[in-house]
Amino acid sequence: MTTGSPAPDQPGAPRDAAATNDALVHLRHELRTPLNQILGYTEMLLEILTEAGGQQALVNDLGKVRSSGDEINTLLGYSLVQWKIESGQVDLRDFRQRAQALLDRLCAARDRSEQAAEAAHLADVVSDLRKIALAAANLRAFLDHDFFAKPGTAAPAIPAEPLPTPSSKHPFAEPGGALFNCRLLVVDDQEMNREMLLRRLFRMGYNATAAEDGKVALELMQREQFDLVLLDIVMPVMDGFEMLSRIKADHKLRHIPVIMLTAVDEPASTVRCIESGAEDYVPKPFNPVILRARINASLEKKRLRDLERAYMAEIQSERAKSEHLLLNILPRAVSERLKGGEKTIVNHFAQATVLFADIVGFTRIAAENPPVDTVNLLNEIFSAFDQLLDRIGVEKIKTIGDAYMVVAGVPLAQSDHALRAAHMALGIQTTLQEFNQRHGFNWSVRIGMHSGPLVAGIIGSKKFAYDLWGDTVNVASRLESQGAPGVIQVSSTTADLLRPYCELAPRGEVDLKNRGRITTFQLLRLR
Repeated sequence: MTTGSPAPDQPGAPRDAAATNDALVHLRHELRTPLNQILGYTEMLLEILTEAGGQQALVNDLGKVRSSGDEINTLLGYSLVQWKIESGQVDLRDFRQRAQALLDRLCAARDRSEQAAEAAHLADVVSDLRKIALAAANLRAFLDHDFFAKPGTAAPAIPAEPLPTPSSKHPFAEPGGALFNCRLLVVDDQEMNREMLLRRLFRMGYNATAAEDGKVALELMQREQFDLVLLDIVMPVMDGFEMLSRIKADHKLRHIPVIMLTAVDEPASTVRCIESGAEDYVPKPFNPVILRARINASLEKKRLRDLERAYMAEIQSERAKSEHLLLNILPRAVSERLKGGEKTIVNHFAQATVLFADIVGFTRIAAENPPVDTVNLLNEIFSAFDQLLDRIGVEKIKTIGDAYMVVAGVPLAQSDHALRAAHMALGIQTTLQEFNQRHGFNWSVRIGMHSGPLVAGIIGSKKFAYDLWGDTVNVASRLESQGAPGVIQVSSTTADLLRPYCELAPRGEVDLKNRGRITTFQLLRLR
């Protein structure tokens, strides 16, 4: 790991000011990492000992550890502040001397604390004090390194040391209150940072899990549900920025808020985090009160967003149900016009074909079967007819008892309306034959068809109904009622339209009420 060089005004400084600035920013990050660990463990120890009461001498020494750590943090912020780095006014030698003196005072207070904890047989406290000692040793290694005396040298590689093992029942690991249902994911490459933050979150009352890098974290997020991610920026394998961008690019994960926790406190990093979709940004060493407030605020925003998504999904579901119900009542083209604000929809169609189909002897069938069975059978056969509609492209107008009414060429004009109606009529016959074979019945159907002008529109103001009016409708109805079982009876007008495509047989003339005698034909099959 390289830290670069000091400010350009120091002896031996390189000419590349940008590289120097980057190196000093990186140094600030490396120094803050162990400092964050020192202050984090110290804060938790003070909290638990204050809650337990007693051990005042130990509490006093821990207070001196925290005070010295705070002074180092303040000195670090002042000596390596961004404007000093950019203007070349950083004095690394002075900073090291003052920081080393403060660290000596911190370690002395820590040593006294460990002696007091051992005397009081506080094994868990001793364990945490040794973690503070490990973090202090890492901080001292940076301060003692030749970087401060010989600019441009590499930063020390701190050997990884195993963390002291706490007892099986650590007081900090006890879950808190109702917030324990919120699942948090901590992503940090340093084991001590993860362990410290997990325990801090447990004390706050959260249920937290940790991952050592972005790759592992993303795999974990795909398997398990989390409410918030606390993400470090500087990590190997996959840094925080890349992981954040992947979270926000994944439609399953993008709703999870991310709070960046990092010792990199540059304004540019903060801006980049927020622009990349982070919910918030907390610099290390973090104040536990501020951390809790920002976690709670992010979780509350997520809760409200989750509610909004749930309400929107419910609205979409109800809208889909309404659409489905409306399309069961009205043709799609008509329903769209209604939704567009039209109140009166009446149209004249110069050419259309109307079809009526009626099950022969249904009154007798209904009398011979239980009502529920009769309705179920009628529903089965009419549902099969409905499936034909979509394939052929005609509109069902309504059912009247055991009669089924269809129109072709309405509400959208179709030049082949008669042929479509013929397909529907033949399909009804075939469907009824298959129905009879399934149930062992011998049902038959009369069908009448006539083509001509008609009026179509909506009647009623509360329970909408799309209906047809005109002589064409009346003729089609009477052709059906005066037809024969198993016969598709069509008018001569319709026959003329079908003759190029269908085989027809003359049926002679029929006398229709209020219409007189007309010539009819039987539709046999398609050519």
